[in-house]
Amino acid sequence: MDQDGRRARGMGLKLAYETLRDEILSLRLAPGQLLDETSLADRFGMSRSPIREALIRLAGEDMVVMLPNRSTIVAPIDITTFPKYVEALDIAQRMNTRLAAEFRTDADLAAIAARQKDFEAAVARGNHLDMSDANKRFHMAIAAAGRNPYLAAFYERLLDQGRRMLHLHFDYLERTHDGYLLTDEHDLMLEAIRARDVARADVLAHAHTRQFRDSFIDYMKENHAGELMLPVPGDPAPAA
Repeated sequence: MDQDGRRARGMGLKLAYETLRDEILSLRLAPGQLLDETSLADRFGMSRSPIREALIRLAGEDMVVMLPNRSTIVAPIDITTFPKYVEALDIAQRMNTRLAAEFRTDADLAAIAARQKDFEAAVARGNHLDMSDANKRFHMAIAAAGRNPYLAAFYERLLDQGRRMLHLHFDYLERTHDGYLLTDEHDLMLEAIRARDVARADVLAHAHTRQFRDSFIDYMKENHAGELMLPVPGDPAPAA
């Protein structure tokens, strides 16, 4: 394959990967939906090879599941594991925010504040995909300020895994006006980090997780009350 051919294939792979990832995260492709390589190749006007590579990459990010019969589906949202997910998210969120309050620099504060402005702009546009992306970038700016790449990598994985649930969270809050879209909590977390108030940062990070948890549980009760019983995860008090 010549250089132009490789470039075209790389662009095709990038287009398929980014489009499918956005559609999965925004729930335009529903959990459990079959992803047929031939149909996708026809849709994107390319061969099956870059489609297959895009699906393999998405599988590595837990966005799709490649089944033994060689078919691929959008990864289901396993509601039964939600309590364990929230426990892990709470620990990661609190630890990264605590560390940011302890080790942040002025440059870190500027980066966190910039990501918060990006989130506020996404909220004003009402675009849930932009909102979830900006939310992740805000929290990863906090993680970067904490100077622990291992905790930051763990946190990023959890944030990615929770983005589809966050879309449901946004939808619920916008429809019911029962709660708020995280913006005020982000501002309070930034101020605690600015003040180097580790204990306050921990309390706010824990409350941030709890607010997401409660809204998601309310959404599931409203929409799937007859389908499942969702255990409510514990609510341990933050450490000082």
